[in-house]
Amino acid sequence: MAVDTKQQHLKVYGDSQLVISQLLGLYEVKKPELLPYHNYAKRLMGWLGNVELEHLPRGDNKQADALAKLASIFSMIDKEAHIPICKSWIIPSIFSDDEDDTFQEEENHVMEVFEIEEEDWWQPLVDYLKYEKLPSDPRGRTDIRRRATRFIYYKGTLYRRSFEGIFLRCLSDDEKDQAMEEAHSGVCGAHQSGPKLHFHIKRMGYYWPTMVKDCIDYAKRCQACQFHANLIHQPPEPLHPTFIASWPFDAWGLDVVGPMTKSSGGHLYILAAIYYFSKWAEAVPLKEVKKENVADFIRTNIIYRYGVPRYIITDNGKPFCNSLIDKLCQKFGFKQRNSSMYYAAANGLAEAFNKTL
Repeated sequence: MAVDTKQQHLKVYGDSQLVISQLLGLYEVKKPELLPYHNYAKRLMGWLGNVELEHLPRGDNKQADALAKLASIFSMIDKEAHIPICKSWIIPSIFSDDEDDTFQEEENHVMEVFEIEEEDWWQPLVDYLKYEKLPSDPRGRTDIRRRATRFIYYKGTLYRRSFEGIFLRCLSDDEKDQAMEEAHSGVCGAHQSGPKLHFHIKRMGYYWPTMVKDCIDYAKRCQACQFHANLIHQPPEPLHPTFIASWPFDAWGLDVVGPMTKSSGGHLYILAAIYYFSKWAEAVPLKEVKKENVADFIRTNIIYRYGVPRYIITDNGKPFCNSLIDKLCQKFGFKQRNSSMYYAAANGLAEAFNKTL
């Protein structure tokens, strides 16, 4: 058709990487019966002029794939069906006269049409486990032997042994698409994200090598998720350090240890402060933790001894976050910084000193 319409530029998509690579000259045609077709295709490309060949995965080549599978939808239930395909060759014969005589140009009758599919990822493993057949490539043989230790072949089905000791059924390329569709948007599907979808399918007892990537890509392609998912407008922000001690007595970290076993003096708590530059520590025992005790400790044990700091770092407890401490900060001109809520490691130096106490 392209030759008849005299197209000057043609872009051809094909889902067979072998055929595309052979036409591009990357692979060699080893089968003699395919060589005449290969030469004829190269001759047609020369007539057209500018021809681009591009490999396309089968999942992205749905229109052409649907045409290839069209003939297989005919069912033959009651009686034999005869489907005429053609009565003459569409393209001129590319064989010699002797070879051409072997083909009958009369009406052909087709009972079943099968699509020649590429080999699935698990086929070399099945060949090795069932027939002890290995690839001709030395690297491929080593890879199959190494991977086969985690697989078993039982009653016509390949299983993979997970780290938990559970046997997961291996899915082919067509079966994995059906599994992702059912788990993501099926009757019990909740339109999970990619990693959650991978975890859900694995819990169902299925496996294929590219599960994580395929699940993430499938969740991104889901049209319903594009319409109804939450829109996150918050721009990314780098992490900021809580403080940086630039000079002596610049920053102090405060924390309360306790309650502990009551001492002879009736003390249950220890109020500790650690200097971030040299790791010098100050501590006093307390019978109870009040904002007045904390304010008096900052004034007496830190400011009067070592001068006014630039920062004090505390957690978000009531003894540290109150109006009295705010007034003390305003009076002496230093700032109070609070560590992250429910994350004690944000004030890590003070927490480390608590272990020593």
